[in-house]
Amino acid sequence: MSKTYNIFISHAWDYNSDYYRLEDMLNNALYFSWKNHSVPEHDALDTATDEELENALKNQIRGTHIVLIIAGMYYYHRKWIQKEIKIAQNMDKPIVAIKPWGSQKTPKEVEEAALEVVGWNTSSIVEAIRRHSK
Repeated sequence: MSKTYNIFISHAWDYNSDYYRLEDMLNNALYFSWKNHSVPEHDALDTATDEELENALKNQIRGTHIVLIIAGMYYYHRKWIQKEIKIAQNMDKPIVAIKPWGSQKTPKEVEEAALEVVGWNTSSIVEAIRRHSK
């Protein structure tokens, strides 16, 4: 029986297309099983304050093996991605950053937090998940 990976994908709703593309890549990866702990727009958390949202994110991340960060969203959504990075680090969750398609740079803060930065390629992403998941 193969392992099912519990994964949180850090993303911004403004960039749903990248999130859904990554979700499709993982869903279609051969010999790979995963459970999505992310917070997509269509399944938003029921929170009213930033504190409630942060606590809800902690609950989402707590049960995961790994956190993936789509690095191209960082500049415009720094506040919440930094919070998700800090939550993951406090829980000793491994972080893998994914460079946006065609991008040569990854934000320094994301690169420093990540165990590895991979390109927008299914096999690279899946292998990084397997390599770093706890």
